[in-house]
Amino acid sequence: MNKKEHFVITINRELGSGGRTVGEILAKKLGVTFYDKALIKALEEKFNLTADEIEKLKGRKTRWWEDFKRIAEVGTGLVDSRSCLAKYGKQPDVLTTENVFQAETEILNEIAEEESCVIAGRCGFFVFRNHPNHLSVLIQAPMANRVARVAAKQHISEAEARQIIKKVDNMRENYVTRFTGTTRYDTRNYDLVFNADGKTEEQIADQILSYID
Repeated sequence: MNKKEHFVITINRELGSGGRTVGEILAKKLGVTFYDKALIKALEEKFNLTADEIEKLKGRKTRWWEDFKRIAEVGTGLVDSRSCLAKYGKQPDVLTTENVFQAETEILNEIAEEESCVIAGRCGFFVFRNHPNHLSVLIQAPMANRVARVAAKQHISEAEARQIIKKVDNMRENYVTRFTGTTRYDTRNYDLVFNADGKTEEQIADQILSYID
């Protein structure tokens, strides 16, 4: 991956592995914007975006992109990504249709065309599989580590955390399988695969940077 040209780094991660935090740290170190599911959803809702609407908006792209970036810069003011954790674990992603997936894909492609960025989830490894300057990363962790992390962050019992992880794992795998025809656990989809056990998020981010350099 060439840092001197527009690049996109996608991070697939298991819930509780610390992958989202790795993405945030990595983006900060690279001086680029970090995008995740909650922010993409906020953008969709803000602009009432569908695949068709995005095509119409491209005609007045400058104004749209300025608003787009402004939301990204204050994304946590629109929606707290971490607060979505329990919500996503308690209900299936029933609202995701082919049209919604296509709209998300269009949004991601627009982002990557305009700027270098780090993107968590949203089938990024698949969406950007043919991108000429794309680095794809998978971050995993042992179940015990994941349970402990989710329980601590959400202030819930380990039994509740394990239940949420199971539901989110199933939801994410179903989402990826449905829209990509592959599994998110297939390591052939990634340039780098990390086991987060025994590593801090900072250390993983630095290892990714070392690989890039």
